[in-house]
Amino acid sequence: MNLQKPDIHLLHQNYLLTLKREKRRIRFFQGVIFLAFFAIWEMASRKTWIDPLIFSSPSKVYGLFLEKIADGSLLNHLSFTLTETVLGFILGTLLGTLLASVLWWSPVLSKIFDPYLVILNAMPKVALGPILIVALGPGLGSIIAMGTIISVIITTIVVYTSFKEVDPNYVRVLQTLGASRFQSFKEAILPASFPTIISTLKVNVGLSWVGVIVGEFLVSSRGLGYMIIYGFQVFNFTLVLLSLLVIAVFATIMYQLVALLEKKIIKG
Repeated sequence: MNLQKPDIHLLHQNYLLTLKREKRRIRFFQGVIFLAFFAIWEMASRKTWIDPLIFSSPSKVYGLFLEKIADGSLLNHLSFTLTETVLGFILGTLLGTLLASVLWWSPVLSKIFDPYLVILNAMPKVALGPILIVALGPGLGSIIAMGTIISVIITTIVVYTSFKEVDPNYVRVLQTLGASRFQSFKEAILPASFPTIISTLKVNVGLSWVGVIVGEFLVSSRGLGYMIIYGFQVFNFTLVLLSLLVIAVFATIMYQLVALLEKKIIKG
């Protein structure tokens, strides 16, 4: 009996076609949910199923968006907040990864600082805001510090745990070949932990935005956080919702950039 061998190339093409169709289907339903959300919101506001003064409506938010774009105020506030967030995001990730590396390098230090990391992680970072303002002054530095500190501890804990969970046989093989501890870290520990570091980056996107917005709540006279507080003070909830939607859009963009980095580094 002659058994016909499967065409591997054809199977691969069918698999890719299935993935492409599934991706299109997912995008379609995501778009439907997106449009349905704003359509229902608009209808509920116009028919007063919800309080239009508090919850506003997409049409009002869009009108205010055009107004703020025209006078340049939205771009001014956005650039201020985006700069703080990106800096806090980068610093939090770099410092957290550096601290995790130091703890991996010195088991004694890791044992000493382990309970303090747990305590710091459990502590509400937002409560440190007033202290940072007093220590660093009511300016850009304290807001960036807020965006950094809210993510640095969790980054340290997660990345250090990933370092410890790397198969020790990788290090043993390198050591038998005469590799130093630094070379073992560079060639085995760090590359094996890239997926965890990328996952931490994704978490830090949200944490950095939270830290910066809270910092702007407390001290800033510019930025999207200031727009939210000002909107509450003057009872302009359309301004509040506009600010929240802008934050959501740019947080999503940052997240997608991290996902692109993940694709380039890990899957590429």
